[in-house]
Amino acid sequence: MQYRKFGSTGLTVSRLCLGTMTFGLQTEEDVSRSIMDRAAEAGVNFIDTADVYPLGGTEAVVGRTEEIVGRWLAGKREHYILATKAVGKMGPAPWDQGASRKHLLDAIDASLKRLNTDYVDLYQLHSDDRETPLDETLEALDTIVRHGKARYIGVSNFLAYRLALALGRSDTLLLARFVSVQPRYNLLFRQIERELLPLAADENLAVIPYNPLAGGLLTGKHRHDAAPSEGRFTATVGKAGEMYTQRYWHEREFQTIEKLKGIAGESGESLAKTSLAWVLANPAVTSAIIGASRPEQLTDTLAAIDLALDPALKAKLDEATVEYRFGDATR
Repeated sequence: MQYRKFGSTGLTVSRLCLGTMTFGLQTEEDVSRSIMDRAAEAGVNFIDTADVYPLGGTEAVVGRTEEIVGRWLAGKREHYILATKAVGKMGPAPWDQGASRKHLLDAIDASLKRLNTDYVDLYQLHSDDRETPLDETLEALDTIVRHGKARYIGVSNFLAYRLALALGRSDTLLLARFVSVQPRYNLLFRQIERELLPLAADENLAVIPYNPLAGGLLTGKHRHDAAPSEGRFTATVGKAGEMYTQRYWHEREFQTIEKLKGIAGESGESLAKTSLAWVLANPAVTSAIIGASRPEQLTDTLAAIDLALDPALKAKLDEATVEYRFGDATR
């Protein structure tokens, strides 16, 4: 495993981060524990979760993933960097979601209880709540940091201009500053290269992209004309399946994957391993978030850490997917 400094902080994390979005719904607890064991054996010391996980479940199951992670961490919490997120809907009341002071202060306590710990290393806004004043959100996060409930704070799914505004306001108000950004990034979604990644580089923010394999589409195992029987594109994962289908299940993406298979084949490597190595090759990327529903699915992704892409091969991958630097931002 390789390790890298986490942006401008003194923290060091593994270049692969284990995502846990499926734990407790698509992946039962015993299998989830095996996945975490396998990642830990490979040197992964960074785990990312969220209060609303497992994604795709109902309100009745939100929080289950944090509980699974918390039970696995028992007795070894000090050996791992733990990240979680808030903003999503956690209950029936109108204030059980969002980035208000009330919700964030309630949400961090609930997450810590589920995770069976007294602090998280990284506490992130899962999305941008435009209905709450930014200053209120920043002041609530500053309170969380100053009370020792989170060591650092970050954002996910933020547009570059909103992140820039937040950084400016935190500096002006002398509040805890965001140190990381967690965006979607892969060969089929490259829009963040235009503004978000340059901003992260200028501000020395850690970048921890999710979806490096486009929900499994970049494994090359799916066909556009065949309904998947398992994975993130199925109805069994509820709204999450609808979201992933909307993002990636299109003729254009499948045509691109056929091109990418040929390019990856030139080096004798799998498409999955090549696709993840491409994400890691971006100098702005600190740690890529990988996921699995079975331990054996980690084989290629864990091996990608040692794959140094030939510059000519990387250039071909860039050229084959250049259109994905632009496109429909709603997907």
